Amino acid sequence: MKFKLVSSYQPTGDQPQAIEKLTEGVRKNLPHQVLLGVTGSGKTFTLAKVVEKTQRPALIISHNKTLAAQLFQEIKEFFPQNAVGFFISYYDYYLPESYIPQTDTYIAKETEINEEIDKLRLEATSFLFSRSDVIIVASVSCIYNIGSPKEYEKNVFQIRQGLQITPKEFFRKLVDLRYLANRWELKRGEFRRRGERVEIYPAYFHDVILEVVFAEGRISELFLKSVFGERDKKITEFFLFPAKHYLTDETVTKPAFGQIRKDLKIRLDELKREGKLVEAQRLEQRVEYDLEMIDEVGYVSGIENYSRYFDNRRVGDPPFTLVDYFREAYGNNFLTIVDESHITVPQLRGMYRGDKSRKQTLVDFGFRLPSCLDNRPLKFTEFLALTPQIIYDSATPKIWEIDKAKGKVVEQLVRPTGLTEPLVKIRQAKSQVRDLVLEIIKRKKQNQRVLVTTLTKRLAEDLAEFLSDSKNTNGEVLKVQYLHADIKALERNRILADLRGGTYDVIVGINLLREGLDLPEVSLVAIMDADAFGFLRSATSLIQTMGRAARNSAGEVIMYADKITPAMQEALVEVKRRRKIQTDFNLKHNITPQTIIKPIRPAIFIAPKKERQIAIDPSSLTPKELRLEIKKLKRKMNHLAAALEFEQAAKVRDEIKSLEEWGE
Repeated sequence: MKFKLVSSYQPTGDQPQAIEKLTEGVRKNLPHQVLLGVTGSGKTFTLAKVVEKTQRPALIISHNKTLAAQLFQEIKEFFPQNAVGFFISYYDYYLPESYIPQTDTYIAKETEINEEIDKLRLEATSFLFSRSDVIIVASVSCIYNIGSPKEYEKNVFQIRQGLQITPKEFFRKLVDLRYLANRWELKRGEFRRRGERVEIYPAYFHDVILEVVFAEGRISELFLKSVFGERDKKITEFFLFPAKHYLTDETVTKPAFGQIRKDLKIRLDELKREGKLVEAQRLEQRVEYDLEMIDEVGYVSGIENYSRYFDNRRVGDPPFTLVDYFREAYGNNFLTIVDESHITVPQLRGMYRGDKSRKQTLVDFGFRLPSCLDNRPLKFTEFLALTPQIIYDSATPKIWEIDKAKGKVVEQLVRPTGLTEPLVKIRQAKSQVRDLVLEIIKRKKQNQRVLVTTLTKRLAEDLAEFLSDSKNTNGEVLKVQYLHADIKALERNRILADLRGGTYDVIVGINLLREGLDLPEVSLVAIMDADAFGFLRSATSLIQTMGRAARNSAGEVIMYADKITPAMQEALVEVKRRRKIQTDFNLKHNITPQTIIKPIRPAIFIAPKKERQIAIDPSSLTPKELRLEIKKLKRKMNHLAAALEFEQAAKVRDEIKSLEEWGE
């Protein structure tokens, strides 16, 4: 099936030329392209049009779960008839195995898997081997090991009417695909027998069951039905994909045990020569226990540390990741889009080093064999080698991305609404607070909002308190709130919504350049101490911060500084350049900039007022009440995670952990 974009929008502003240039680059097989698109210019729509025009399957990588979820929903709306998958880390809670030598503290791995995300991951990979019209939106976790795509594809089970197979053979095949037998309640990834009928709940389906009917040693009928029992339709063939990504061939498992024991002996000899007898004993006990568990039940916590043996990989070989699944399905004929590349590329580059540092400590102190180092994310060079064509998408691409594109950057600077980059003013830092008060009062009288950025949490809190005092604002009552990392995720979202609704006139924060921060009511962004040095006052950060005022036709930026730093100069030159292009376009096409009109949508989940006002005091609960409270919070966490509200779910998870520790 072909990609077909469905939207009421038509390409406008800079979008037509950006779409044409990127499409031409893809068709010419350019390995690297950069889309420099300003905030609000419709970059996602442009990239969706490129996918439609080139008809290339695409992997879109975002730097965190929350933004990946937003992007997934948007792409799914653009391509309702095509296969849009979602592939992010399926852990609601993940504490990696680690060891802290300074305090002799070993921390065992703890995880909590989100079943809905696991289903979406399996659905995404099933798309790759069943369709050609596939777009998968992923987080950076897509460069971690998920097992061999060849083994995955080899184990797809073609179930068809008339297939000669006994129920016993059929069950054996299902078990090989990691489906579990269940006599009673049928859950995702399980099967059960009812007389001559077998019901299978595919691991990647939602509320749909496959019913297989046997007669005289063959499959006589196939039905798809809902989990509630109603038969939807009769079919003649069904391709059943594995219930897990990680599959191993039995012909590889037994030889792997022998190699693990050989490597264990080598490592034990090394530790003993170094006089590390405790470490040697610890390692021997750990590995022998793991092998015994794998042999008996086929699994052990931490089995991924032996993946190199089961994957038949050599020492140092890269792991199999989602990118390998794309290559197995489409060869080199797919696109990779790196969203917000100025953040995502450094994350992709740094993941291997951080992972190796933690695991090397485990190896050095006898907690793991050196093979654990090969259960890792891809090195950045390996990632680049596996992705034939990449489009980097950012409002502020770094020099590295521009160099990879050989300096050819596709710009999308004109917004469909005609909005231009905000005017930028520079004023003396020595009188910044007094001047800021007057500017805020001016905006308040026009029913507009203000963002103020400071360098530290303490400054944000102190300035918010100062501005809230009418004695310091000529008797004018300003509604001010500070915002920084110590504010919980639920509370942050509420504060931003309250700013838009008028509950607050001003928000003071440290880093107000979060991607996805869309506040059309903000007409002024004030940058305190703009001439300081560091990440928060780099050219990239300054440009991103200025963009927060680009949703309002009256948008302005005031930079308070006693001198113009190189970072400020770079940011000013770039913003001035963009504004001139946008203004010239508006004059040429007789466009009047319009402030974006966007409804204030209610949150997907709002905590009850009682929960927002006061934290639960575990000492006031009986043991039974404590258990009930934990159970209630787990339901709430699962509800949030299913709604893709990952930050909020994480906060509830932390509250659960605190209550569980209290009850121990």
